[in-house]
Amino acid sequence: SLSPVMHNDAFEHLNMDAHYHAFLVKEEVLGEAVRGLKALGISGFNVTTPHKVAIMDYLDEIDPLAKQIGAVNTVVHKDGKLIGYNTDGIGFVRALQSISSEPLQEKRILLLGAGGASRAIYFSLADVGVKEIDVANRTVDKAKELITACMATVHSVALSLEKATEEQENYDIIIQTTTIGMHPRVEHTPLQISSLKKGTIVSDIIYNPFETKILCEAKEQGAMIQNGIDMFVYQGAL
Repeated sequence: SLSPVMHNDAFEHLNMDAHYHAFLVKEEVLGEAVRGLKALGISGFNVTTPHKVAIMDYLDEIDPLAKQIGAVNTVVHKDGKLIGYNTDGIGFVRALQSISSEPLQEKRILLLGAGGASRAIYFSLADVGVKEIDVANRTVDKAKELITACMATVHSVALSLEKATEEQENYDIIIQTTTIGMHPRVEHTPLQISSLKKGTIVSDIIYNPFETKILCEAKEQGAMIQNGIDMFVYQGAL
């Protein structure tokens, strides 16, 4: 993880008396680890896969957006309570806003994938007022489940990846949220980019490699591309 490097550099730059450590915690001792961190008076901690859902059972309070998303990646220790938040989605949204010349609310968006990252991004896009978000997934039923779970004022359609490939030119923004294309399987892509409309943004939450196959194909089509580094930085800053 790049998190310790980024946070410790920030602490040093801000002259803060703080340090960011990474710990490998096994699933069967998660509760003990959380109780130990609380007892030690740790200011807060981040949670990564596979603990983002299970961690919720050991917290005193959970932020409403994190409850909707159904996962927590950031825990703050405040007034003796452990409070859970999810900064994955809003971190991504802020990264996306930083490269979009127009408000996201006016965009038609396609999400590739229906896992935890996609869920966080979907809820956060809906939370900032995006009205049209379609979800494409290898298993269409999972895409339908994600859309149903949101229960927001968003117009959404669940698509197969094949159908999304056919309709890619109808979207202003395409967001790749799966692990497909991540090192070492860099030759894979969930969607063959072939016919984007002018001005399309293609974003991939992966940052290893910096340019996945889908981003390379999108760049060849003249799209504006964004890898996962921006999301990582914005999410970390939150």
